Amino acid sequence: MCGIAGHFSACPLPGDTADRLDRQLRTIVHRGPDGRGQFVLADKGVALGHTRLAINDLEGGCQPLQAVDGRYVLTTNGEFYDFKRHRSTLMAEGDRFLSKSDSEIAIGLYRKHGLDFTEHLRGEFAFALYDTLEDELILVRDRFGVRPLFYWLSPDGVTLVYGSEAKSVLAHPDVPAKLCPQAALHQLMQTIAPGTSAFEGVVSLDPGHLLRLRRRGGRLEISKHRYWDYDFPEEGARPREVDAEAHVERVRDELIRAIVLRLEADVPVGCYLSGGIDSCSILGLATGAMQSPTKAYTISFDDDSYDEAPIAREMAESMGADQELIRLQAADLYGQNYIDTVWHAERTFYNTLGVAKNLMSKRVWDSGYRCVITGEGADELFAGYPAFKRDMFLHGLDHEPPEVRAEYQAALERTNSLFKGAILAENERTHPAWDALCGFTPSWIQPWMDTLDLARPLLSDDLRHELRDYDPIAEIAGRIDKTMLEGRHPLDKAQYTWSKCQLEGQILNWGGDRVDMANSMESRPAFLDHHLAAAAVEVPPSLRIKGNIEKHVLREAVKGVLPDVLYKREKFAFMAPPAHTDPAKREAVEALIGDYLNPAAVAGAGICSPERVGEFLADYRADTDATSLVRKDTLLNHLLTLHILHSQFCAG
Repeated sequence: MCGIAGHFSACPLPGDTADRLDRQLRTIVHRGPDGRGQFVLADKGVALGHTRLAINDLEGGCQPLQAVDGRYVLTTNGEFYDFKRHRSTLMAEGDRFLSKSDSEIAIGLYRKHGLDFTEHLRGEFAFALYDTLEDELILVRDRFGVRPLFYWLSPDGVTLVYGSEAKSVLAHPDVPAKLCPQAALHQLMQTIAPGTSAFEGVVSLDPGHLLRLRRRGGRLEISKHRYWDYDFPEEGARPREVDAEAHVERVRDELIRAIVLRLEADVPVGCYLSGGIDSCSILGLATGAMQSPTKAYTISFDDDSYDEAPIAREMAESMGADQELIRLQAADLYGQNYIDTVWHAERTFYNTLGVAKNLMSKRVWDSGYRCVITGEGADELFAGYPAFKRDMFLHGLDHEPPEVRAEYQAALERTNSLFKGAILAENERTHPAWDALCGFTPSWIQPWMDTLDLARPLLSDDLRHELRDYDPIAEIAGRIDKTMLEGRHPLDKAQYTWSKCQLEGQILNWGGDRVDMANSMESRPAFLDHHLAAAAVEVPPSLRIKGNIEKHVLREAVKGVLPDVLYKREKFAFMAPPAHTDPAKREAVEALIGDYLNPAAVAGAGICSPERVGEFLADYRADTDATSLVRKDTLLNHLLTLHILHSQFCAG
């Protein structure tokens, strides 16, 4: 796990290129505190940089890595699994290696397969590969977007600047640091448009894609290729006869294989453990693979309604795990920890869960570990979120009598009442762009449509005028490939669209890589293994959600390692207690409001109207309705984090 940054230009780079590159690398030193390296050919317009977190080949894995013959130069962020098998095969065919690093197989596989080498790469990665003979640069991002990769193209099309985090791109002196107006509105409503960042001109490379850069006529020729997608089979192609046990066994086998591969490291590997099926199954299967107690880390909140620690403790005890409990209160979730998490996430967040995970990754590092396996991705693969169940009940159970569907729906609303306003909208919403794309408006985006209704009126007069014809909901829909939805089941459509938006833009950002790497701690989400994903898409919707039970096939695959209470437990959204839930948190958030949402700060950022923000804050303080407060709390977090972003990256 590391950080990468660099420049590629159709013209020679300036004499201070090494200093410019070092400035980029210093902004992401948290991603790689164990070493820093450069490869610069200024006369040829090439600069590749790397910050290293040593996980494999602790002594000899420094980067940039060069091929034995010097033709290829590589900088990598992430892990390639099953690399020992690839090394053996490549060496048997005459290839040679200069290190024991997993990263170096990318060079050998590219030499052998060309651009098709991506189909042989298994893991979580973002990397840059320069071919000195062909004089071209390739930027590649993993299939689900576990590892981030941003870039900026100069207006004249001559120079591209890239980096693992947007801040490393903004550190280049030619890149302007300015919040994008359209992105600001997205940041306020929570759901960003795929492929964007909060900053004008800074682009996020899409998951499962690569960029190929060559020089042509004094400019860069850039082509983008999609090498993988989360591809559900069309309904007509699914077998009529369902062999449930075969699906259970395949899911179990692929999950075990994914976990075993992620236990491979030259440093100890631990586990994150909440009270959900996902992380508990990871712990149980990892314990079986290692045949020894596993180190487990659990967050505990000071509100019983949101705290999953008791169930996690039961799981840890059943596996004999060495569990560390991180107990968090208002003083931990707000103040400087809140501000620091914004800097690392580079985007807004609606809940302080990201702050909590930032603190948990710090505890991992402080305890001597720098690598954990996590449970992200299970809900995306096996339909675990309440919004997916709602769409299944509303649009995917035509064979069930209306009264049965109504019973399921009522049960869903009861068990998720705590999260109304953030997880589920209390009233069904529709949008023509999404109806045209999916045949319905997915439930996961509906609460953010409600938040948008609150957020847009808060914009400054100038920004409201500039964005008067801009529809962020339609923009998000327009960035999704409709061909991947045609002929698919409604549940498939809900899962696919969520994964293109919320998984990459939220779960893997302020809920994953960015807050883990804030403390130089590598997280490995075993469920986001593309071989496991290939098994998951083949599972019929009726086995992903069976009756009123979500993730049915996963429950059956891992039930042997789960306590009975967890095997039978319905999905519980993992969130930190919102600010309105107790006086200490209200006091802590008021201190942030005083610093970042005072009239002068709001006016200086130029995004929102100080008067209308003041009116919103007055309404928030006077509100007593639980659902309304949840929604206003999410918007308050968005307002705070957006203005903190402006102060950190753009002010002055």
